Amino acid sequence: MTSTLNPLHAFFAPRGVVVVGASTDPTKLGYGVARNLLEGGFPGAVHLVNPKGGQLLGHPLYPSVENVPDPVDLAVILIPAPAVPPVLEACGRRGIRAAIVASGGFRETGQQGAELEAACVEIAQRHDMRLMGPNCIGLVDTHLPLDTTFLPPPGPPVGNVAFITHSGALAAAVIDWARGQGFGFSRLVSLGNQADVNETDILPVVAADDHTRAIAMYLESVGAGRRFVETARTVARQKPIVALKVGRTEAGQQAAASHTGALAGQERAFEAAFRRAGVLRAGTVQQMFQWAEALAQQPLPRGDRVLILTNAGGPGVTAADAIAAEGLRLARLTAQTRQLLQEILPPAASLHNPVDMLASASPEQYAQALRLGLDDPGVDMVMVILPPPPMFSAGAVARAMIPLIQTADKPVVVVPMGDPLVAEAVAHLRAARVPEYRFPEDAASALGALYRRARWLETADQPPLQPVDEAAAATARRLLAEDTTPAGRWLPPNTIRALLTAYGIPTPQEAVARNAAEAAEAAEKMGFPVALKVVSPDIAHKSDAGGVVLGLETAAAVAEAYEAMMARLQAAFPQARLEGALVQQMAPEGQEVIVGAVRDPLFGPLVMFGSGGVEVEGLGDVAFALAPLTAADRGHLLESTWAGRKLAGFRNLPPADRPAVEDTLARLAQLAADFPTLAEIEINPLRVLPEGRGVLALDVRARRG
Repeated sequence: MTSTLNPLHAFFAPRGVVVVGASTDPTKLGYGVARNLLEGGFPGAVHLVNPKGGQLLGHPLYPSVENVPDPVDLAVILIPAPAVPPVLEACGRRGIRAAIVASGGFRETGQQGAELEAACVEIAQRHDMRLMGPNCIGLVDTHLPLDTTFLPPPGPPVGNVAFITHSGALAAAVIDWARGQGFGFSRLVSLGNQADVNETDILPVVAADDHTRAIAMYLESVGAGRRFVETARTVARQKPIVALKVGRTEAGQQAAASHTGALAGQERAFEAAFRRAGVLRAGTVQQMFQWAEALAQQPLPRGDRVLILTNAGGPGVTAADAIAAEGLRLARLTAQTRQLLQEILPPAASLHNPVDMLASASPEQYAQALRLGLDDPGVDMVMVILPPPPMFSAGAVARAMIPLIQTADKPVVVVPMGDPLVAEAVAHLRAARVPEYRFPEDAASALGALYRRARWLETADQPPLQPVDEAAAATARRLLAEDTTPAGRWLPPNTIRALLTAYGIPTPQEAVARNAAEAAEAAEKMGFPVALKVVSPDIAHKSDAGGVVLGLETAAAVAEAYEAMMARLQAAFPQARLEGALVQQMAPEGQEVIVGAVRDPLFGPLVMFGSGGVEVEGLGDVAFALAPLTAADRGHLLESTWAGRKLAGFRNLPPADRPAVEDTLARLAQLAADFPTLAEIEINPLRVLPEGRGVLALDVRARRG
C-alpha cells in the first residue's frame, strides 16, 4: 500500500521500517541495524528481510520486501551493491517512500559502481521514492527515537543540535565522542554518496524538527550552489547553521586570465555563499560543535561588549586577548556596578574588566558578581572563568551560577579550567546545558559566533540591490547580441564601454586608434594629457606587458608612443594580435581600487572589491560577495578591506567618494547577474575621486563565457 507521507519526512517519521539484509550474525552490519531498531525504542513496526528465513531477536525474517506486512514507509538496505536495484524496485512497488542504502560498492569504486548508482536513482525517481546514500551509515533521531545505524549502542545523548554530514566515518566518531562528552543531538544524518538526497534536500527537513535548535554541517562540497544558498538562508532566519567546509585547496586558479578570476576560487566562493546564507563557518570539528552548542543553548547578544569574571589574573588577561581577537570589546562597567562589586568582593579585587575576584572568591561571590554583570546595561555577554578554587569546590561555584545563567537574557559561557578538580563543575554545567569550555580562547570563539549570528539576523531580509532599470538592461542585451566575440575571448573596448555606459558606470573619454595618426587625431579631439593602452585579445595584463603609456601631452608624443609601443609588443609577443590602441583622457588624481565579477561554476557570479593596480594579486586586499549584492554584502566588501576603509581618508589622501563606489559595486554586480554569458568583467583601476566627484572606470576588460 502506497504511503501518503512526504518522502523526505518518511526518513524521520516512518510508521514502519523494513531492514533488507538483516542478519543473525552479530558481526554483520545487518544485525547491528536490526538490533538498534528493535532494542532502541522505535515506536513503529520493524520488519526484517533475509531470504534464509528464521528469526532474529524474536522477530521473523521474511524472504522478501513483498512479504512484509503494512505499514512500511522506510527501507534500510544492507546487501551487496549488485542486488540493490531489484530490491529498490520491490520497495517502489510496495509504495515505500524512502530508502537508506548503507551498502558500499557504488560510485566510489569506479565506473561499474557509478552505473549501479545511476540505476538506483532512476528506480527511486520512477517510484516517487527518495534515496539516502548509498555508502552511508543512516540516521538517528534521539527524540522519536529512531536509529538506523549499525553502530553499537548506546546512541548519542538526547539534545537539541542536529548534525548533517557527508562523512559516515566522522558521524560514527562523533557519536562515540558525544557519549563521552554528554553532548546531545536531536538528529544525525549521514548522506554518503548523495546519489539522490543531498544536504540541501535534508536541511529544511531537519530544521523543521521542534527539538532542533541549531544545525551543524560537515560539508565536502554542495550540489546546486545557489539552491543551497537560498535554502540555507531561509532556514538560518529561523535556526542557526554552523558548517565545517573541508577541502581548501585552490585547484584551477592558475588558468584564470583576470586578477578577479585568479583571486576567486572555491574557498572565496564558499565564504561569500556562507555569508549570504547566514551560515557560520567553523575552522575545526571541535569548533563546529562548540559554536552549535552555544547557539542552541544561549540567547543572542544585543552588542559586542563582553564582561570577564575570574578568580585569577592570568586567565583573565588570556581571555581579554581572545575577546579582542574575535573582534569583540571588553565591556566598561558603570560606576554603580563597580560600587556594588566593591561591596561584595575583597578590597584587593580588581573592579575593572576583567573583574578579578581573587582566589578566595566563594560560590556566593561568583553568583553575586554574575548577577551584577548581567544587570549592567553596558554588558552584552559574560565569560566566567573558573580555575580550581583553592578554598571552595568548583562544583559548588557552578551550582550557584546555574540558575542565573538559565534565566538570563544575555549569553553566558563558563570556562572551568583544569580536569579532575573541575570535573564536578563540568558535570553540573553539562546537565544544565550551559556551554562550558576548557580554555578562554574556545569560549571567546563561541561568543564571537553568537555575535555574528545576531548581526546577520539584522540584515537577513535585505533584498538584492537593483539600481539599473529594464531599459538599460535591454540596451545591454542588444549590445551583447550584436557582438560577435567568440566564447572565451575578450570583448572589444567599444562594446565594453557601451555596456558600462548602459549600466551607469562612468568611463573617461576614449577612442580606439588603429595607427599612430588616428591616435594623435583622437588625442587632439579629446584634449591632453592622454594615455595609450594596447588593444589585443591576447594580452590580458597590459601594464605588465608594457602596453600602457601615461601622461602624453602632445599629438607628436602620442604618435611616437604608439609606434614605439607597437614595436615593443611585436618583439615581445610575436604571436599576439595587436589591434590598435585605446586613447584615453587622463583622469584626475584619486584613489585606485579594483572592482570585478567572475562566474563561479557552483555559485554563479561573484563580485570582488579591493586594492587596485598591478600588484592586486600580491597584496591580496580583496573581498568577495555573491551577485546581486545586498546592502550588507556591499558593506562587507568595503569594511573588510583596507581599500574600502581608506576611502574615508588616510595621511595625505582626502576622503574619497564612497557613495559612488557603493553605487558602482551595485551596478557591476547587477550586470554580472543579468548576463550569464559574461564569464568575467574587471575594472582595474577604478579611479575614486574626492568626495562628491564620482568615479571613473579607467581600464576595463570583459570576457565571454
